[in-house]
Amino acid sequence: MKFSIASLEDTAYLAEVLASHLRPRDMIVLAGDMGTGKTTFTQFFGRALGITEPITSPTFNLLHNYGSGRMALHHADLYRLERTGELADLGLDELQDIGGVVMVEWGDIVGNELGDALIIRFAHPADVDAIYSRSIEIDLRGQQWLSRWQKVSDELATKFSDLVRG
Repeated sequence: MKFSIASLEDTAYLAEVLASHLRPRDMIVLAGDMGTGKTTFTQFFGRALGITEPITSPTFNLLHNYGSGRMALHHADLYRLERTGELADLGLDELQDIGGVVMVEWGDIVGNELGDALIIRFAHPADVDAIYSRSIEIDLRGQQWLSRWQKVSDELATKFSDLVRG
């Protein structure tokens, strides 16, 4: 599905909708250029889970873990990943297995290595000059989100009139 957001409130709404459909062991891959809102989305997502700790970009540490919400959030950033072996060293599979949600910024750089996931691509729209406007594209990889896809799509369509399902 594709649609546009125009404000931080829209970003928060997107995060709240997805968090409300979350299940333990879910993987969410965030893609997009630098400054397109991946960490901001993760902060709103964490708040929607009830996480009270400040959520910051794990660019230099590669992984931050937050456990104060209704479900643990494991927030990884693969931007500085230097070799494929480092992906295994992060233990994302193990974190997923223990029941939290794994949110991976720049997860698209490792292709399909992360397995089933909800993939959210953020982009600055070319024809809009507003600071918080973004083009959003959400895709599924694998079966993990399939049973929830229609409900998520319907809920987002009530807010984003330009939503195109695909």
